Amino acid sequence: MYGRKACQLVKEFASGEKDQLTPFNNDLFDQVISECSQHHHELQSLIRKMQEEGLDVQTARNADHYGALIHLFSIVRNKRCLTAYVYNRTETIRNLLWKIGPVIPKEIEEKLNHWEEEYFKKHSAALRDYMSKALVDLTVDMVPPKDPYIQVRVLEDIREGIVLSDNKNPNFARHSMHFLKRTDAEKYISRGLMEELAG
Repeated sequence: MYGRKACQLVKEFASGEKDQLTPFNNDLFDQVISECSQHHHELQSLIRKMQEEGLDVQTARNADHYGALIHLFSIVRNKRCLTAYVYNRTETIRNLLWKIGPVIPKEIEEKLNHWEEEYFKKHSAALRDYMSKALVDLTVDMVPPKDPYIQVRVLEDIREGIVLSDNKNPNFARHSMHFLKRTDAEKYISRGLMEELAG
């Protein structure tokens, strides 16, 4: 039955858990591509036969014309299924970047094919490049804050490695309080050196 393998490929993805990846099904994917090639061969053969019989391919309405349509529509359907499979996996991979960061854990990497690994690396590099040029870490808050500044209390003296986006050099003495850009404060909060004060 035409299209069964392509349909199986889409069902395989759709039956998985949301935002979870199954291993890329190279075998079934290649079978669908091979089926598309067979349809293309049959389509070309039927068109040649009609031309050899002196029929106008655009207007003739015989068995060969309808056979050619079946092969053409089968190719289109298979291509749509292949595209849906790849697109939905790509969306999941892109969402993973926001959740787990720029390094792929081994258990996820094993589920990706070569092209998906390359996509993850390039997308991650593009995001890093954009954030460094925009001087903002987009991965800090998935929901935009109402105010880019927060009030923090310093829990431990911080004397070295102070890097703020506005090039100021504040005195981060223990128990001192400051209004900082959220993106500047997050790295110190995550290390337990500061705490955010309720607004």
